[in-house]
Amino acid sequence: MNSEELNWLLQTIRDAETAERFAFAQYEHGRISPQVMTHVARERGWVNLTTNRFFAAAARHSTVKAELLVAID
Repeated sequence: MNSEELNWLLQTIRDAETAERFAFAQYEHGRISPQVMTHVARERGWVNLTTNRFFAAAARHSTVKAELLVAID
């Protein structure tokens, strides 16, 4: 399922909290890829990376992370 299909499906659910729970349940069961889940969660404001110190630090050092991934390959 791509993010466009997921967004369309989530629009059919009236309650925002129910839509979020549905999406996360589908993700946990492997029906939604991590990339799609990340995109949709950011789009809908379900995830705020600045409130998590780890993600905030990772965002500031994203070039270092990319260099490490290249080094590992």
